[in-house]
Amino acid sequence: METATATKKFALAPLPYDKKALEPHISEETLTYHHDKHMAAYVNKLNELIAGTRYDGMTLEDIIREADGPLFNNAAQAWNHEFYFAQFSPEPQRMPSGELLDAINTAFGSVDKLKERMNAESAALFGSGWVWLASNYDGEVMIVPKPNAGNPLTDELRPLLAIDVWEHAYYIDFRNARADGVKALWSVLDWRKVEERYAAK
Repeated sequence: METATATKKFALAPLPYDKKALEPHISEETLTYHHDKHMAAYVNKLNELIAGTRYDGMTLEDIIREADGPLFNNAAQAWNHEFYFAQFSPEPQRMPSGELLDAINTAFGSVDKLKERMNAESAALFGSGWVWLASNYDGEVMIVPKPNAGNPLTDELRPLLAIDVWEHAYYIDFRNARADGVKALWSVLDWRKVEERYAAK
């Protein structure tokens, strides 16, 4: 997300695919509410909260690192959602490769074991929040569960992959079956995008 300025506020990033493109794993109705309603509300509130403050003109990443309370919550949720939606594709690369695959195998033993761990962390996270795959500046990867709007940027880590376990992310399609909603995401996760994020280290 771009830096806000006095004449240009943060804007809702469009989805990089048609809203029907991820069906049946993520429905058009879910994307309509999740992106057009929930994410848009975070972006709009963020712009309200930064107006006339020292945060006006900062990058979103710097706001996340420095703010707290409602400003942190809305800034992080705006960032988290843009990052989340960008990792999916109707024609995804199904498996990681190269350095990312090596890092995953070193940390978890296999991609399947990584998925099992992330699924388990997503099921175990109480209430709302996010489960992240992140890397440190040495390229080591780790799973980072965060409640509410939490983001690994506050731990000086690089986010690579995000699982949104707020109910609005899955309730339309899976009702209260959070685990099923999380498992469905792997079918549209584009490992190519995750590799790009890892290579940016």
